[in-house]
Amino acid sequence: MALPLLPGFSRRRKIGEEKFHRSQICGYSNNVPMMFHDKPGIGGELLPGQTLKVTNSVFPEGIGSSPPSWIAFDKQVLCFDAYFEEEVPEKNQELYRIRHCKIYFYPEDDTIQVTEPVVKNSGLNQGTLVRRHQIPLPPPHEDQFYTMYDFNINTEITLYGRKYKIIDCDEYTKNFLRKIGIRLNPPASRPDDPYTTERQQRHLASTNPFHPYERFDTLKQFLEFDGQVLGFSCVWNDPESQLTGPRELVLRYYLSDDTIDIREVLPRNSGRDVVPFFLKRDKLPKNAPTPPYHPGTITNYTLLNVLGKPERNKGYYIRDVLQTGAVHREFYKDSDLKIGAVINVWGRQILLCDCDEFTKEHYRKKYGIVDFTPIQYKTPPPPKPEKIIPPYNGFGSEEDSLSSCRGVVVKALHKDYRQFLEKDRYGMDSNILRYAAKLVTDSAIDKDRKFIISFFLSDDTISIFEYAERNSGIAGGKFLERSRIKKPGQELFKSEPSEYYKAQDLFVGARVCFHGHKFLLVDADEYTFNYMEKNANEFPMADFCVVFNKLKSMTESRAKEIRKTFSITDPEHTNVIGYDTFRNWVVSVAGGGFSEHEIMTLGRHYGMRDESQTDLHFLLSVAQDKLKKNTFENFEQLNAVFLYNDREKCGLLPYETCRTIFKSFKFPLPDDLLETLLNRFEDNQNQVDYRKFVHALNWRENQVRVFEVIKEPPKREDIWNQLPRSPSVTGIRYPPLLDDLFGKEE
Repeated sequence: MALPLLPGFSRRRKIGEEKFHRSQICGYSNNVPMMFHDKPGIGGELLPGQTLKVTNSVFPEGIGSSPPSWIAFDKQVLCFDAYFEEEVPEKNQELYRIRHCKIYFYPEDDTIQVTEPVVKNSGLNQGTLVRRHQIPLPPPHEDQFYTMYDFNINTEITLYGRKYKIIDCDEYTKNFLRKIGIRLNPPASRPDDPYTTERQQRHLASTNPFHPYERFDTLKQFLEFDGQVLGFSCVWNDPESQLTGPRELVLRYYLSDDTIDIREVLPRNSGRDVVPFFLKRDKLPKNAPTPPYHPGTITNYTLLNVLGKPERNKGYYIRDVLQTGAVHREFYKDSDLKIGAVINVWGRQILLCDCDEFTKEHYRKKYGIVDFTPIQYKTPPPPKPEKIIPPYNGFGSEEDSLSSCRGVVVKALHKDYRQFLEKDRYGMDSNILRYAAKLVTDSAIDKDRKFIISFFLSDDTISIFEYAERNSGIAGGKFLERSRIKKPGQELFKSEPSEYYKAQDLFVGARVCFHGHKFLLVDADEYTFNYMEKNANEFPMADFCVVFNKLKSMTESRAKEIRKTFSITDPEHTNVIGYDTFRNWVVSVAGGGFSEHEIMTLGRHYGMRDESQTDLHFLLSVAQDKLKKNTFENFEQLNAVFLYNDREKCGLLPYETCRTIFKSFKFPLPDDLLETLLNRFEDNQNQVDYRKFVHALNWRENQVRVFEVIKEPPKREDIWNQLPRSPSVTGIRYPPLLDDLFGKEE
């Protein structure tokens, strides 16, 4: 017997339940804060009208990337080829229509977009059929949406009641579906729309002539040769203008309809009126002019009245297929036109003299003609008189004087702008070659003067600066203003332009004369040596291959003697000799055939470079001092950005990437100091250990003591002696030199 529903006799319905909280409507979806309005009621009970939804993700846990889907699948689209059938009840020509489309699925938010390629003259609203959004599944699962697991090849999907048959997808989509575990079906065939196929056949049939026996139907010829024109140069000897010579004409033959037009080329001051055409475009008859025909004689068809006139006085006619009464006229064809042929243009005899390249190719392919020798119809022009340039008179520069001879209005000389753009200073590349020089003189005072000669590659100008030395009695400073310098030994008043010093005329050991002062180039800076070796095709004395072949030709027959000489020079068998010893050996072997620059080129190639560089601790101390003065302390953020860019988490990043990151932080270090430090922490694969680098720069945790390295400056007599000083090498490795000259010793 049930208890009555009276106060005090009813029991609580939620006996045994433990959840009585209200659902939280604020939460996260794909790591994005959102507000949810479909949460259940108190204790997780469904509210009226709510249905239970699956809360588990279609992606298994532990698989996939940690970022949210809109980052992990950003700019990734799955593309499927599909079609659907559409009924056409209002037309008799077609009962259904097959429409091809593409289905795009976006994994970042599970949205779908359907587009149909636009077909010309289809009469349909094509383009985007379904805009991009989440599409629910068909009933009874309308509370769920399509995911990537619902798509496969050779399957059907239903989007808002319309069935789409997926027949294929692109290669990226296939690889993506295979990676998530979907076994792909074989592709399906692509059906054709019957009505579209019928229209295409009808279109092809419409391009054929309706009456095959009608020869004047030139539609095929027009479609095949439209836009193709044969061009000929021709002349006409006009009997009324014997004094002016033949009249030049241009004949054009149109292959699309076998018509011809002719234009006249009028010379200047010919006295003739300019008319558009010498002959308007039309078919050109061969036997023109002919007597006029009666009206109705020239027609496209010939009609026969075989049935007479019936009661209503109306005749029945049929077309004469055999063209028995037609008048046949002959017109010029492309086979009648060739170089040397004379054609009749309404009583005027015109000679074809030449043709263009397209015309030659046409006759070469169609008729096999290979001889296209033009006919000379013009008298050759008289040779132009040689322009005699008067000699330079001494006023102004030679270029200004020459421009005054070329025209009444004197124009300024145009500089070589291309050379200026290519050789002007750009960044750290100065494009200036600097040489140390001494005066070649017998004066005891001038012998010890030191000069720096600078050659500017942008405009081939030279400037000279004299080194100021104390208690010498010479002030020093600018010795020669920047300008182009003529080579000595040239006549002053002459018609030919003078020769100026070029970059190839300056090298170590060269003797030059600038305005009567003779200089000996005794040295050059490192940039000059590197530039000349980099552009060895312009500077033969810096081309190692040329210099080496020259040395090899001089020492081919003295292999044993030279090997013995080097072994005596190196008694301790260190395989290294001094540069001065190497230079004296080259001079003795060559007998003056080598310049000092060529000897330096060999020494720089086989030499041991001086690797003494600025101490790393000193560079770090300077860098930390600058960072401290600029109060830069963002080392933790710098490490975080480096770690973010290090996708492989190996602690190494490319040189350019590290430099870009430092630039983005506006790192308060000069570019040369930053690049030097990066090079110190760089390995053989151009990878920088960014952890060690940032730790070394962190002046808060790893402060480096500031100190200076005092180096003894070189003596001036070592730099400015009469002979060129040795290059920046500590010694010459002679075994590789001997192996290259004579081969390896057995």
